[in-house]
Amino acid sequence: MSKLKLQVRHTTHYAFGEPVIHALQRLRLTPKETQGQRILDWRMSFENAEAELHYDDQHFNHVTLIGLTPGAREVTVTCEGLVETEDNSGVIGRHSGHLPLWSFLRQTPLTRAGPRLRGLLRDVPASDTRKPLDFLHALSALIRERVAYEAGRTHSATTAEEAIGQAAGVCQDHAHIFIGAARASGVPARYVSGYLLMDDRIEQEATHAWAEAHVEGLGWVGFDVSNGISPDPRYVRVATGSDYRDAAPITGISIGASDQVLTVGVAVESQPFASQSQSQSQSQSQSQSNQ
Repeated sequence: MSKLKLQVRHTTHYAFGEPVIHALQRLRLTPKETQGQRILDWRMSFENAEAELHYDDQHFNHVTLIGLTPGAREVTVTCEGLVETEDNSGVIGRHSGHLPLWSFLRQTPLTRAGPRLRGLLRDVPASDTRKPLDFLHALSALIRERVAYEAGRTHSATTAEEAIGQAAGVCQDHAHIFIGAARASGVPARYVSGYLLMDDRIEQEATHAWAEAHVEGLGWVGFDVSNGISPDPRYVRVATGSDYRDAAPITGISIGASDQVLTVGVAVESQPFASQSQSQSQSQSQSQSNQ
C-alpha cells in the first residue's frame, strides 16, 4: 500500500424551510497539493448557487466563495475528483505558508487547556516523554483510551476540555484534545480535515479529521487519534488550521432561511493504476491523434 489512487465524491444538500434571500458559503473542499499527495482531477458543481471568488487563505487552503440563488429552497454542492497518495508514514515535512511556526503554539477557544486536559497530560507515561515523537504517539494512545469514539455526544462547538469531561467524542474532538495537549507541552500543532478510505465500505459517514504536530528534524507529522495510527495513503488532506473553525469544509451566512436540513454524502473508493501496456497504448493513441 505504498501508493493509492482515490476517487472521492462529496455531496452537500441544503433544504430550506423558507426561500433564501441572501447567502454566502465559504468552501474549503479542494485537496492540497502537498508531499505525498497529487491532485489528478478535481471539480465542483453547484445547483442553485454559483462561484463568486477563489482564493488561498492564510493556511494555504484553497477557498471557493459561492453565492446562493435568491429564492432558492434547495442547494446542492458536489465535489469530486481523483487524488494520488503515497505512504510517508504520516510525515508531511518542513513548515511552509504565510503563518510562522510559533503561531501554532497559540491555543484557541476549542483547544484551550483546562484542568482536565492538564490532568491527562500528567498521565502520559514518563518513559515516553524523553523524545518528542515518542511523547506524541503516547499522547495519542492515551487520548484514544480515555475518550471513546461515540457519535452524537458532541457538536462542532464542543471544546477539548468538554470532550474529556464527557469521556466521549468523535474525530474532531480527538484532534482538538491532541492539539491542545501538544501546544500546552510546547509542541506546535494544527487541525486537518479531509477524507479517509475505510477498508470495509465506499460510502463514508462524513469527512474525517486528524491532527499534525511539528517535530524537530521531521517537520509536520500526522496523528489520527481516532484510529490510533499516523495517516497512510488512505488519507486525503484537504484543509488545515488552528482548529476546526479554520478548516471546516463549509461555513457561511444566510438571510431568510432560518430552518434548514443538511444532508451530506461522502464516498471514497480506490481506483486501479493503469498497467504499463495500457499506458503505452494510451500514449500511442495520443501520438496518433496529434499527427
